[in-house]
Amino acid sequence: MPTMSKKQNPDRPIAAVLLSRAHSEDEANRIYQEKVQQRPLFLRPSSPPPADARAARRRAEEKRKKERKKSLKPKPLSATQRRRLGLYDMKREGQRYVVFEPLHRLWLGYVREVLGNEVFTGGEGAAAKLASADLHGAEVEVVRSSCVSRVGIKGIVIKDSKFAFEIITPRNQVKLVPKEGTVFRVGVPIAEKNEDGKEQGSTLVFEIHGEQFQYRAADRASRKFRAHFLNNI
Repeated sequence: MPTMSKKQNPDRPIAAVLLSRAHSEDEANRIYQEKVQQRPLFLRPSSPPPADARAARRRAEEKRKKERKKSLKPKPLSATQRRRLGLYDMKREGQRYVVFEPLHRLWLGYVREVLGNEVFTGGEGAAAKLASADLHGAEVEVVRSSCVSRVGIKGIVIKDSKFAFEIITPRNQVKLVPKEGTVFRVGVPIAEKNEDGKEQGSTLVFEIHGEQFQYRAADRASRKFRAHFLNNI
């Protein structure tokens, strides 16, 4: 077997050295250049690409956007945290009836818009719309109650919770009236024109059975109420 001569370049690749042992110098150089040096190297991925690579990339990009948006969006406060921060508490200087009179006027405009033309006719159509209306700012009066001492309480609703109305009276007193076993009366003033063309005041009066309104205002807005028999009336 031929051995490497002393005049050979020590930095020569081992493949060229091995070829020179089996072939002539020119043939070894030709084989090395064509078969080794210029031969392409084919790489195979560790796993085949998905059938729909574009859709997969789109889903991955949407997932990254959702995760980024979720990380930037602040987490809402829990009910315990809101109570701890005092968001439900009303300061003593704010417990005045005159403070909430503008809210009541806004509510009158809101409820007239909700009722539309049925504010003049009333009936089941008006009742269905009023059942889903927000009562923050409405002026209510307790006309019947399982607790006699609550009858006669009248004022503006400043908080419409699931199980109770928080009412401020004209005497600047805040009353918490449970809905269960209580009937509230609400009046909507209407401006009508008589035969002479002059406006005359009338009021659309309706009663709310608190037991049927034991929902939050936000939940009641999307709820459909059906007429049914009440055995406690």
